[in-house]
Amino acid sequence: MKYLSLFVFLAIANCVFAQTPRKVIQLYTGAAPGSENWTWNETYKYNNNLKEQIVINVSHPTLTVFPADPVIQATGTSVIICPGGGFTHLSIDNEGSDLAEWLSKKGITCFVLKYRLEHSDSSKDNKTSKIEYLPVVPLAIEDGKNAIAYLRAHAAEFHLKTDRIGIIGFSAGGTIAVTAASEYNDQNRPDFVAALYPYLPSALQKPAPENAPPLFIAAASDDRLNSANQNVILYNKWLKAKDSVEIHIYKKGGHGFGMRKQNISADTWADRFSDWMEQLGLYKPITDEKTDAQKFKEGMAGLMKAYDDRLHNDWAWLNRFADDNSKVPPPAPGEKRVVFLGNSITENWINQDPAFFKGRYINRGIGGQTTPQMLVRFREDVINLKPTVVIIEAGTNDIAENTGPSKLENVAGNIFSMAELAKANHIKVILSSVLPASAFPWHPGINPTPSIIKLNKMLSDYAMANNLGYIDYYSSVVNENKAFKKELTNDGFVHPNLAGYKIMEPLAEKGINEALSKK
Repeated sequence: MKYLSLFVFLAIANCVFAQTPRKVIQLYTGAAPGSENWTWNETYKYNNNLKEQIVINVSHPTLTVFPADPVIQATGTSVIICPGGGFTHLSIDNEGSDLAEWLSKKGITCFVLKYRLEHSDSSKDNKTSKIEYLPVVPLAIEDGKNAIAYLRAHAAEFHLKTDRIGIIGFSAGGTIAVTAASEYNDQNRPDFVAALYPYLPSALQKPAPENAPPLFIAAASDDRLNSANQNVILYNKWLKAKDSVEIHIYKKGGHGFGMRKQNISADTWADRFSDWMEQLGLYKPITDEKTDAQKFKEGMAGLMKAYDDRLHNDWAWLNRFADDNSKVPPPAPGEKRVVFLGNSITENWINQDPAFFKGRYINRGIGGQTTPQMLVRFREDVINLKPTVVIIEAGTNDIAENTGPSKLENVAGNIFSMAELAKANHIKVILSSVLPASAFPWHPGINPTPSIIKLNKMLSDYAMANNLGYIDYYSSVVNENKAFKKELTNDGFVHPNLAGYKIMEPLAEKGINEALSKK
């Protein structure tokens, strides 16, 4: 359509970019080596001590996929995220999915790793034991290494570059990440590593190898587990080996700050991590060609700007038909000119069936418009064209709150004012019912059905009381659920397709003939 409304565009976007369930990858085929006899199942629970949701009793390691935002040009960069929790639980949101969602919006494909944990009593809030003495630690470290190897082997499946696979870990997850950076082979070597307050007692510390992956470290000075001192030691090891390393030690933050906002400087660690990734070239697109989603977003941005400019400079869109109106000649002797005034339902009509508007019918529909906007342009687009009849189709977008909330009495009043202006200028008036709608995709949460039924009753009563025409499109296209019949719409909600208009056309012509026969 030549003038596709912003709101139809948003409805399409809602369908195109609806989120699908996240893919979960089993890291091993069958039981994980070393824990073949584990029979417990992972459990989500709320931890009262931590005041957050956690996962316990992971026996079958998995990777949960957070694809890169399709609007961002593909980078091919991936990050395995290892939440912390002392190897007894996983801080799955604060140190897992929250970061994954944040990075995915920057074009990074993320994989949240659920690695093996010590068996816990799900009825209690277990306290963390000293990590170095937990037998599960070597198994969890193997899970981290195998996750890297898995992504490298399946890079093509996820559109990843095999030389941009990184790993980031928090606390116990940091232990996994740092170990992966210290001990590796060609298959499981990470290309970059980040460790947030990793727990690294002497028993778990390893020397930095030559040509180790670039390392990013962040911690807080007030960490109760003394990770700041451990992290400085780690930093110096990377420096001594002449490996690339960056460290940030914040004054406050405690242990486990993750993505939690505390209104302190530690809140900015993710931005510094992102800066570091950019310096490493990890945000560089694979290709300069823009994705379809990116083109769509840019198109939407342009449309939104145009819409915003119009709201500020021509709120009622008086100039929309200015050129067309200037070319409309005065009515010929005996001509019974008819103007259709409305919103996108009227505007789309001429695009769906242009033949219907050849001759005496003039279409003046503008997508997305509400009744106050139509009232402002009524003189320009109706009265000045000197029609014999005007059909007013309005109200849908008022109920959808396109220009803000409004009372039905005010919506009906705007339509009545248009009718009175028409009558004062010797124009016969036909009011049309608001078409059914089960929802407004561009404004979720509104239930339009009761308002549509009530407004239609107000319009039909006014038409009868004032000897005006009234066209009941509603009854001909509504289904048993008081929604638009699916087979008669092009979006399933609001807008008729050609079949829908073919039902409306004889009703309109009947209404026009009846109006013309009135004295």
